[in-house]
Amino acid sequence: MVKKLGNWKVWIGLVIAALCLFLAFRKVDFTQMGAAFRQANYGLLLPALLMIFLSHWLRTLRWQLLLRPIAAINLSTLFSALMIGYMTNTFLPAHLGEFVRAYLVAKKKPVAGSAVFATIVIERIIDVFTLLLLMALTIVVFPFPEWVRKSGYISFIFIGVLFGILLLMKKYRDRAMVIINALLKPFPHKISRRIQEMVHSFLDGVKGLEKKRHYAVVALLSLAIWFCYAYIFQIGLHAFNFVQLYNLPWTTSLVLLVITTIAVLVPSSPGYVGTYHYLCQLTLGLFAVPESEALTFAFVVHGINFLPVLIVGFLLASTMGMNLKTIQKQAKEEEEELEGKN
Repeated sequence: MVKKLGNWKVWIGLVIAALCLFLAFRKVDFTQMGAAFRQANYGLLLPALLMIFLSHWLRTLRWQLLLRPIAAINLSTLFSALMIGYMTNTFLPAHLGEFVRAYLVAKKKPVAGSAVFATIVIERIIDVFTLLLLMALTIVVFPFPEWVRKSGYISFIFIGVLFGILLLMKKYRDRAMVIINALLKPFPHKISRRIQEMVHSFLDGVKGLEKKRHYAVVALLSLAIWFCYAYIFQIGLHAFNFVQLYNLPWTTSLVLLVITTIAVLVPSSPGYVGTYHYLCQLTLGLFAVPESEALTFAFVVHGINFLPVLIVGFLLASTMGMNLKTIQKQAKEEEEELEGKN
């Protein structure tokens, strides 16, 4: 049943990606796209490569801090796991790369995969929370439609409540488990037991940071990571000369960052093909950039963000004797183990 559900998720993602590509291409002029590709100054994009790997290195530093109460793990191990995990997400559906990250760290160090995976979930919560803070800023500096504003407010409240519940569950673990057990009573014993095991494993992995100053460091690292992402867009806008041609304000990069990141949240094909490009095109359209040039920009910036990670991820995986098939197998095994199926 779970496998069938997973297959449906894949097909839904592919349908959404195909629909977004259709919408993105339906009104473009391929001659204009070709001209935009030729006229771009690709030399200006070189600093973007530096920003990409800087952002991943900052992510590694933040992950190390989150893992430190569980185990002391060196940066090189974490960076390799991060890059291989991101490479996996580009090729495989359902964010299997997150399970690869947990597997690789647990393989290197005597630490439970569930504990490692819990820190990855915390990472995602922090990222979404930071994104919503940026969204709140963009709502102030850019006149979004009212429905976008309301969606942003609702999302911010939802993540805040979720984060608060997580902290309360950690602090009052016994009471939380009593409530969860009561909610699970109507379910079959096998299902409720698995959910209980998953919650226990997750809470075991959610540890407080070692020192109070580490919370400030994690917050600063999170902001720095997202600054890198925004700056990559800014570099791309200059490489295509959009800033001068269309008199774009500095807020363009911020709006691009917030809206295209939604592509990560929407079920789509691996690598966010389709959703990323269409949302990027729509966003630049808000600033009067023509559809053909906007889509060209989307393809180039998408490639800059993903191709270097693919190459480095493959190289690191090959040094460990891993290929895409073995990575997929290990990711699924780790996923099943974390779900309590074994």
